[in-house]
Amino acid sequence: MVKQSSEMKQATNRKVKMTPSEAIVETLVAEGIQEVYGIVGSAFMDMLDLFPAAGIRFLPVRHEQSAAHMADAYTRVSGTAGVVIGQNGPGITNMVTSVAAANQAHTPMVVISPSAGTPTIGWDGFQEADQVSIFKAITKETVRVTHVSRVADTLRTAFRIAYAERGPVLYDIPRDLFYGELEEQILQPHQYRVDSRGSGDPVLLDRAVELLKNAEHPVIISGRGAVDADGVDTVVKIAEHLTIPAAVSYMHNDAFPADHPLAVGPIGYMGSKAAMHTLKKADVVLAIGTRLSVFGTLPCYDIDYFPKQAKIIQIDINPRNIARTHPVAVGIIGDAKAATEALYEKLTAAVPDVHKNPSRLQEISKVNDEWEQELVDLAMEDGNPINPRRALLELTKALPENTIISTDIGNVSSTANAYLKFNQTRRHIAALTFGNTGFAYPAALGAQLAEPDSPVVAIIGDGAWGMSLHEVSTAVEQNIPVIACVFNNKSWAAEKKNQVDYYDNRFIGSDIKAPEFAEVARSMGALGYTIEKAEDIAPVVKEVLEKRKAAVLNIYVDGTQLAPPFRRDALKMPTRYLDKYKHLDHEEWK
Repeated sequence: MVKQSSEMKQATNRKVKMTPSEAIVETLVAEGIQEVYGIVGSAFMDMLDLFPAAGIRFLPVRHEQSAAHMADAYTRVSGTAGVVIGQNGPGITNMVTSVAAANQAHTPMVVISPSAGTPTIGWDGFQEADQVSIFKAITKETVRVTHVSRVADTLRTAFRIAYAERGPVLYDIPRDLFYGELEEQILQPHQYRVDSRGSGDPVLLDRAVELLKNAEHPVIISGRGAVDADGVDTVVKIAEHLTIPAAVSYMHNDAFPADHPLAVGPIGYMGSKAAMHTLKKADVVLAIGTRLSVFGTLPCYDIDYFPKQAKIIQIDINPRNIARTHPVAVGIIGDAKAATEALYEKLTAAVPDVHKNPSRLQEISKVNDEWEQELVDLAMEDGNPINPRRALLELTKALPENTIISTDIGNVSSTANAYLKFNQTRRHIAALTFGNTGFAYPAALGAQLAEPDSPVVAIIGDGAWGMSLHEVSTAVEQNIPVIACVFNNKSWAAEKKNQVDYYDNRFIGSDIKAPEFAEVARSMGALGYTIEKAEDIAPVVKEVLEKRKAAVLNIYVDGTQLAPPFRRDALKMPTRYLDKYKHLDHEEWK
C-alpha cells in the first residue's frame, strides 16, 4: 500500500517545504498510485529513489511500449489511472503506439515525461525530442511544468483531465526540475477533481422514457462506459423491466452478463449473429456508454445490421461522442451509472409493473440457440493440426468464470470475439479500435497486477507474439502468473486472408518462421507447452492454473481456416494498367 508519513499528512493541511521529486511522489500517493511502469532512466532517478519509501512499486518492463499497455489494462480492471514513465527522448517516444491505443480506448492515464533540461532545450542535445508536439494528437492534453513551484499543481491538472476526458495526459517536466525546493500543500483528489458528471438533463430522460415504453422492438447496446461507471447492474434492471434484448458494443463482451436470458452478445467484427439479427429489427436503440464507433457498427457476416431508421437514445459522459457517428433522437450527457439509475427510476414510475414479453424472450432464446449451435458446428470442423475455432472453444470452456481475458489484434484474436462470454465486468481487455499488434500480453500483465487473485489469460497470434514475448522476462522477474495462449498458424493471418480473397493467394510478407515458442518460454524461466491436439488444451490449462506461474501455450492451429477479411470496408479488387503488372489484374485471374 502507498504510505503517507505524519509529516506529509501535515502537508495536506498546509504548505510545507519539500523537493519537486517529493511533491510529485506525494501527489501520486494521494491519487492512490501503487505501481508505475517504465524503464529506469537518469532523467527521473531522483524521483525514482523515493518510490520504495512511499510504497510505490516501480515495475520495469523490457520495452516502453509495454509499459503503457500494462497501465491501460490496469486502469480498465482497477478503475485507477495508470502511470508510466521513461527516459527523455527515446524512452518516451517508444510509448507512442501504446499511448495512442489508450487514447482511442478512452483509458485514463498519466505519462510522466521527463524532457531535456531547461538550460539546453532547443539545442538538439543528447536524447532530446519535442515530446509535447509528438504526443499532442494522441493524448487528451499535454501539460508542461514551467517552474519548480508548479510540479504538483500541473500533475494534479494531468490527473483531473485524464479522469474527466477519459484518456491519457502527458505531464512534461524538464529533467532539471526534479531538483530544488518549493512550498507545497498536498491536496486530496476530491479537492481538485470530480468523478461524476451527473445523470443528465431530466427533460431528455423523460423523452427517452417515452421512446422506450412505446417501442415495439427496443434494443440496448451496453458499452465500456457502463463498465467503467459500475453501471451494468442498472442496465440489467432496465432490460428486465421492459424485456429489452441487450447487446454489447464491439470488444466489450463484459458490458452485460452473457448468461442473462436477455443477452444477445457482441456487435461488430466477428461478433454475434444473434445480436445482429436482433439489432437489425430495432425501432429504438438505447446506447449506454458507447460512442457507436464506425468500425464497431460495420456490416459483418454480410449482415448490414445497424438499423438506419431506429430512434437512438445515446448516453455518454463525453459530449463529443453524442451523435458523432449516428444521428440520435435523444442525446444524454452524463455518467453511465447515474444516468441509467435516473432513467430506471423514471421508467418504473411511467411503467410501474414489470413489462413481461414472453414472445420476445422466446425470440431471443431462439436466435441465441441457433448462433450457439453454429459456433459449435464451425469449431468442430476438422483442422490441421487444430481448427482455431475449436481451440478457442476448448480454451473458453476450460477457464474459470472469473478469468480476465486480453485479446490482441489479428485473425484468431478477432474470431475470439464470438466465443468470449463474461458474466462479470472488467473481464474483457481488448486492443480495440487502434488495432495495434503486441497489445494482449503486456495488457494481461497489467490486468493481473490490478487483480492478483484472478486468472488472467492473453489470446495472441504468433505475429503479435513476436512483438511482446520479451515481456515474459518481466512476468518471470515480477512473478506475474499470466497465461499466454499463442495461436500459431505461422502467418500474419489477417493479412494473409486479404491476399487469399483479393490477391489470388500471392503471399508476400505474411508467412512467419519462428522458433519453438514453448522452448523460448522455458529458457526465460516460464512454463512452456506445445499443443497440437485440441483435447490437450483443457488439461494443460488446468495444470497451469494450479501452478500459478507465468506460462506460454504454443497452440498450433490451421493456417488455412481464416476469418473473413478484417478491413473489407477498405479493400478493393486490384486493377493494373502497366503491361508488366497486367497479370496481377483481377480481371486477368478471376
